[in-house]
Amino acid sequence: MQDTIYEKPKPIRDREYRYDSFPNGNVLCAKKKNRLPAMGWNSWNAFGSGNTEQLTKDMADALVALQLDRLGYRYVVLDDGCYLSERVDGRLSNEPVKFPGGFRALADYIHARGLKFGMYNDIGTNLCAGAAVGTCGHEMTDARSYVDWGVDFLKVDNCYYLWDNATFSDAANAKYVYAPNIRSIRVEGEDFSAAYSAVESGVLTGRVARINEYYVTDIGTFDGTGPGPAPVGEQSSELEFRVTVGKAGVYSLYVTYATGQEIGVGSWLQVAVGRGEQSHVFYDDFLPSTETTESFCESSAIPVTLEAGENCLRFMNHRRQENTLDSYATLLEALNAAKPDHDILLSICEWGKTQPQNWGYKVGDSWRILNDITFRVGADGDPGTGAWTDDYTPSVTSQYNKAVIMDEFAGPDKGWNDPDMLMVGMNGLTDVMCKTHFTMWCMMNAPLMLGLDLRRIQIGDKFWKILANRELIALNQDALGVQAKRVFCSLAPERPDSSYITDNDRVDILAKPLADGSVAISFINVSEETKGACHVTVERLVQMLGHKMANRDAFERAAQYRVTDLWTGECTMNATGTFEVRSLAACDNVTIRVTPIGL
Repeated sequence: MQDTIYEKPKPIRDREYRYDSFPNGNVLCAKKKNRLPAMGWNSWNAFGSGNTEQLTKDMADALVALQLDRLGYRYVVLDDGCYLSERVDGRLSNEPVKFPGGFRALADYIHARGLKFGMYNDIGTNLCAGAAVGTCGHEMTDARSYVDWGVDFLKVDNCYYLWDNATFSDAANAKYVYAPNIRSIRVEGEDFSAAYSAVESGVLTGRVARINEYYVTDIGTFDGTGPGPAPVGEQSSELEFRVTVGKAGVYSLYVTYATGQEIGVGSWLQVAVGRGEQSHVFYDDFLPSTETTESFCESSAIPVTLEAGENCLRFMNHRRQENTLDSYATLLEALNAAKPDHDILLSICEWGKTQPQNWGYKVGDSWRILNDITFRVGADGDPGTGAWTDDYTPSVTSQYNKAVIMDEFAGPDKGWNDPDMLMVGMNGLTDVMCKTHFTMWCMMNAPLMLGLDLRRIQIGDKFWKILANRELIALNQDALGVQAKRVFCSLAPERPDSSYITDNDRVDILAKPLADGSVAISFINVSEETKGACHVTVERLVQMLGHKMANRDAFERAAQYRVTDLWTGECTMNATGTFEVRSLAACDNVTIRVTPIGL
């Protein structure tokens, strides 16, 4: 494998990297399965680009001194700001003032304390803070460096990505991820000729594409960076035609199109016949540019093979997802080549832009679902600021509202939805908010990456008690590996598990089956006002989660249940099969473990 900078996205190497193969469950590049969510500390929320070697050592020492390592917090991860701003002889290098001892020595220091060492890079040309050391085109070289440095965890960002209008990239890169506007197509063959209007004969799939008077536009994939679109359901659109021919053979396809390089209209077109993994892609490249987005012209002939009878002819651009998958896969392949038996975790951090819940499991151990949880990071002496709610992504509830309905995308055989680092201990959140924030992340099997300066807490203080709650951590690390499902939402009583709700004036009930046959239930007041009683029954739990339970019959038929409050430790018995809370304070939660007793 040789490092290469490409002038345009590489051809898709095989079907497994195609959009139609995303649902098949197959992992790529020998990705390991059955890892539980990562736990540790990341430097970004605490120090931003101001992290240093000494601060990192202090945090490693603190994890041990606070006994957090014994609870599973083992990864110590350097985020952006640790490299020299340019490569040295083509290689990554440590920033000499902030990290004078180098990364191998720092890894040794961390490993000597029984911890694991993590680093950061980017699939683009630059890191988000600007350093021109992105891994794009340097995957093999960088993989050797990471192996040599003893890296155990890689967080890989998405800034300056060449094939998308990602953060700090050229906005014109939208040309790669949207199809051209399409007005009509023409199909020619022996004894056959037919023309089809996109508006009159075409069928639009998904939620993205739309008709703009006399042509179809917005053929592509939702940008999931922000909180707009729901994460459940079709994320891409296509334009389809049903073309019926009398006999099988090769036909000439002509497309009347207009290109652009802006959100909604691009220059890259994919043409396929058939659906699913049996489909065949006949064209996957740029079409020649037109003067404007409405200067329509007809393409050269595109040969397509049609079967006798009706054919589904698809016009699309799934390259936003396919390119990104390929870029992360390229890095994983390089790590495999550098050390075939490596155990490095790959944390995909492309902010949910390309809907990684659809494909991230193929190469990643976790995938970020949105942009950052806070943009007001800390510094040495400044804890930074978080928020409970926000109209964009930087808040607990913005991240939670998406992640809470993404449970079907996660699991030990896949990986984990990542709503970003914990903000426990930052300014802007009350103690109650911090407690509920931690509960949410544990119930949702999110990676538990601490984002505070650990020198600010002591064993037994209020933040330590939250982060060191063994019972909550046990939910996150439970061997069954089932992300909690929302079984009740006061604003979506009919479809609580799949309705995307951004109005925080509500109460949710989450339920999580556990490996010992018990079920964790969390009553969560998402609002900033006190809420009244709510309840859930055994029947409801079995209806929504029975197929995921370790022992459905034992839970459903139990004579009574032991109910343990995981925050207070209080233990009671329940013989009714109805579990309720009388009221919930603002932003508060009650989280219980329900264990069946007897039959």
